[in-house]
Amino acid sequence: MTQPFGIAVIGAGMAATPHARALADLAPDISVRGVWTRGDSGAAMAAEYGFPLADSAEALAADPTVDALLLLTPPDARLNPVRLFAGAGKHVLCEKPIGRTLAEAEEVAALCADAGVQLGVVFQHRYRAGSIALRQRLEAGDLGALQMARADIPWWRDQSYYDAPGRGTMARDGGGVLISQAIHTLDLMLSLTGPVATVQALAATTGLHDMECEDFATAGMRFANGAVGSVFATTAAWPGSAESIRLDCSKCVATLQSGTLRLDWRDGRTETVGEETGTGGGADPMAFPHDWHRDLIAGFVKAARARRAPDPSGTDALTAQRLIDAILRSSETGRAIHLGDT
Repeated sequence: MTQPFGIAVIGAGMAATPHARALADLAPDISVRGVWTRGDSGAAMAAEYGFPLADSAEALAADPTVDALLLLTPPDARLNPVRLFAGAGKHVLCEKPIGRTLAEAEEVAALCADAGVQLGVVFQHRYRAGSIALRQRLEAGDLGALQMARADIPWWRDQSYYDAPGRGTMARDGGGVLISQAIHTLDLMLSLTGPVATVQALAATTGLHDMECEDFATAGMRFANGAVGSVFATTAAWPGSAESIRLDCSKCVATLQSGTLRLDWRDGRTETVGEETGTGGGADPMAFPHDWHRDLIAGFVKAARARRAPDPSGTDALTAQRLIDAILRSSETGRAIHLGDT
């Protein structure tokens, strides 16, 4: 009989609820060995879900029954736990982004690579039924060659969201709408389109929010495969609506929105896959189910047991974060950025 896979949980803020529900679903094959936080939120999470409360992060890292770390801290508190747990030979599954800045993200990836442990990232939108179906159809070549891609994230956050200490700042979050919200859609887009070669962008803070970083960003892109595309991302589009990805291919137009895939074939046929679900695009950022987190965690554990890269991996996290970095550099400099520029 396979031994339970031991998980240590560090951090228990807003993002923790779907993870906790997912971990409860995955018991007993996956066992939470302990929860630790800097404040009181860990005790509340442990009590609600029946998880043990750890004395310290160091005690969890030293526990031989812990196989991996599930890291749910804010972005400014990721490096030290990764250094501690990777150094102890534990795999790491990290909430997005894996680092507050691109340099920190690259350091996190390097720490895991040097320690010989697997690094996964929580890009749960890859595990929605429509996303899986579209990826399979693209890989099979059914839709033809990609010609154009559009990613739209017209979300809303009210001012109280940004009044929380550190929210939307460089010091804690590493940025605004791009790294905190749009990164999910950008990762999903990149997993379908392949990498971006060049980007020209504009990012700004609207008068609808009092915050340090951007609540609006738009960019034109040319992909490495020659296709063109665009990104529009904001948290200033009241009352907020679901993000979407549209891929115009030579045989078909594929649209992902609210978890549903619609295929409009150029010969007149139409197909739909998946069920409509919430995504947190409105005032409630947690208005979505936990099924995707459950499937992602299960996939990560399967990959860690096999000692192979999970899907999504740390490499995928860096690809998304490098695109965000290029968008912001393009906006700051007013010039096109070729991915790979320093």
